[in-house]
Amino acid sequence: MDRAERWLAVSDGGAGIEDFLRANFPRVEAVILDFWHAAAHVAAWAQALHPDDAGAAERRKGEWCHRLQHAGGAAVLAALEALDGSGWSAGQREAQRALVGYVRNQAQRLDYPSYVAKGWQIGSGPVEAACQLVGQRLKGAGLRWGEDGADAVCHRRALFRREASPGDAFWRASRAA
Repeated sequence: MDRAERWLAVSDGGAGIEDFLRANFPRVEAVILDFWHAAAHVAAWAQALHPDDAGAAERRKGEWCHRLQHAGGAAVLAALEALDGSGWSAGQREAQRALVGYVRNQAQRLDYPSYVAKGWQIGSGPVEAACQLVGQRLKGAGLRWGEDGADAVCHRRALFRREASPGDAFWRASRAA
């Protein structure tokens, strides 16, 4: 990690996680809320607004997730607060209140347009997929790994899965040694 130009964190937004990250990884430049966690909150709200119409709930979710990804948290918060929920049921108003509170609490981690413009990941999917690949390799039937062996397998697996240039650089350095 010390060789990385930039440290970024993608988080599920749980209480205390950002403080933990900043305390233990002082070079973290930004803590990004995993887009799919935010999208799940939007989906719950959309479902509450359209409990009997799955198509309408899906359309509303899609519209607001698109807005979140392309306009960011501050714009979504302003738009949510401007909605007139006077004709909604108590449950719908509660879902609205919950989503507004969530977006307000996470707003500093929801600047997705800026993150994407910088080429940063806004979801934890690539990391979770990498963990699954490593887990499959390390947890095979009958396999037992010590810390050194597991570390070596993880490094080689990462080289194998990366684009050609980092792996090529590794093999050139290995042959030169």
